[in-house]
Amino acid sequence: MGSPAYTASLSPGSALFSNSRMPPPPRLLRPGLGMSGRAEAVVSLAAGRYGGGGRLSPPQEKRRPPPTQERRRPPPTQERRRPSESSQLPERKRHWKAGEFPVPSGGGRDGGRAAPPQEKRHWKAGEFPAGSAGGRPAPRQEKRHWKAGEFPATSAGSDSKAARTPIKNVKKRLDARADAKAWACTVTEALADRINSKNWKEALQVFEMLKEQPFYHPKEGTYMKLIVLLGRSGQAARAHQLFDEMRQQGCEPTPELYTALIGAYCRSGLLDEALQLLTEMKTSPLCQPDVYTYSTIIKACVDETRFDLVDAMYKDMAERLISPNTVTQNIVLSGYGKAGRLDDMERVLSDMLDSTTCKPDVWTMNIILSLFGNMGQVEAMEKWYEKFRSYGIEPETRTLNILIGAYGKKRMYDKMSAVMEYMRKLAFPWTTATYNNVIEAFAEAGDAKNMEHTFNQMRSEGMKPDTKTFCCLINGFSKAGLFHKVVGMIKLAERLDVPANTSFHNAILEACAKADDLVEMERVFMHMKHKQCDPDAMTYSILVEAYRKEGMTDKIYALHQENPTLVPTDLVMV
Repeated sequence: MGSPAYTASLSPGSALFSNSRMPPPPRLLRPGLGMSGRAEAVVSLAAGRYGGGGRLSPPQEKRRPPPTQERRRPPPTQERRRPSESSQLPERKRHWKAGEFPVPSGGGRDGGRAAPPQEKRHWKAGEFPAGSAGGRPAPRQEKRHWKAGEFPATSAGSDSKAARTPIKNVKKRLDARADAKAWACTVTEALADRINSKNWKEALQVFEMLKEQPFYHPKEGTYMKLIVLLGRSGQAARAHQLFDEMRQQGCEPTPELYTALIGAYCRSGLLDEALQLLTEMKTSPLCQPDVYTYSTIIKACVDETRFDLVDAMYKDMAERLISPNTVTQNIVLSGYGKAGRLDDMERVLSDMLDSTTCKPDVWTMNIILSLFGNMGQVEAMEKWYEKFRSYGIEPETRTLNILIGAYGKKRMYDKMSAVMEYMRKLAFPWTTATYNNVIEAFAEAGDAKNMEHTFNQMRSEGMKPDTKTFCCLINGFSKAGLFHKVVGMIKLAERLDVPANTSFHNAILEACAKADDLVEMERVFMHMKHKQCDPDAMTYSILVEAYRKEGMTDKIYALHQENPTLVPTDLVMV
């Protein structure tokens, strides 16, 4: 007879054993033990399910011979217990899985009853040792997860933890080292901050503090940064003093350090001292000049329109087998263009086109286009633009901004708008320079309405205006006679922390002169000098023209005494 299929659901708390995966649980009742009335009823009901009125073993016990005693018949219906006796024999029927509770071997009334199911526990295989007789596993111990090899093996059954092997605390040692040198790290970071903020005075003070410490030994990179900072700040003499101090400390100079020092003199307009350093480099076998050194000096020569020295530098480079690169050629090309020597510019450009080492690039393209654009030669600018495109040189944002500025100055607004749409189409971003060119074009035309509209659009797109933006706005509003808006632009520039340089003050001075407000003009001039903003030739030209218009020759003479270089005698005598 095959095992019956049990489909009834288990009551809450019943155990679920899979006959295919786990062995049957151990026998829970020993032979000869009696069972309660509840267990007897459960067995009787189970016997009834098996059929035939007799007791059948579960499927796994089917092969065992039946007991010799007389089979028990199921109790008649009329002999069932009353509801009052339900405490001993409940009416509720329970269904067990086949083979879950085996029938004990003893016969008789007490021998065929199965013990009530006990709570089933699920443990991992091998997690606990075998239990005592009856099959109940030992109580579960707390499982700990250690890293492999972190702790030694503990003895069986021992609850005491083994001593932890000491581990070297690397983090603690590093923190102690950092605390020991915390002051040094703070000062070196302070030096880097001063250099990045271009504060050369405080940078030198922090550097002197560092040199007094026994643990600090300045290296070549630190001297390089300080020399470059001093050169950009117009402190060539201090840069040379630092260079000599470096050599006294035993730090050997390099061609890069010499080039940085030469650049410091070139930025200050001290070309003779720069040439003297170049001669000193030539005598040092380990510090020979390279193409960057010559490019730095050539740029200084171009700025001072010393083209005779430019030719001498090219000859010196050829003798030393140093080929000029594209940067060098672009510097000379720009210098010839600004000086109006278009023939020499064309010669240099032809050499670049024929060369294999210094081909023209987008910077070359920008120099040529900017030159013709500033000269107002739009047709020549467009011709060169197409020629560079045919050479495979693609424009960049600055290139298109040059075209916009050139079209704006000639009031060719249709072409200016076409270039701006072209930028949008090719995903070129509109920069501050783009808006500045448009604002400047409307300012030169005195079109205050379109100028202000462009400025509002610029701010709505999140573009930050710069000093040139406000210079163009002030010039445009002053040309249109809207002096109240000039005052508003000045206040807005202060709120936005826009740097007020010489060009910014010149725009305000010119607006005051056009408004015939000489008192305010003089106040702005005094404020300019108080802010240590050096006036230039344009500044004095605006002042002289305003005083001459009012016939104040004494004021013009005072300006000449203050700065005879920028206010020559011929302006005083006129």
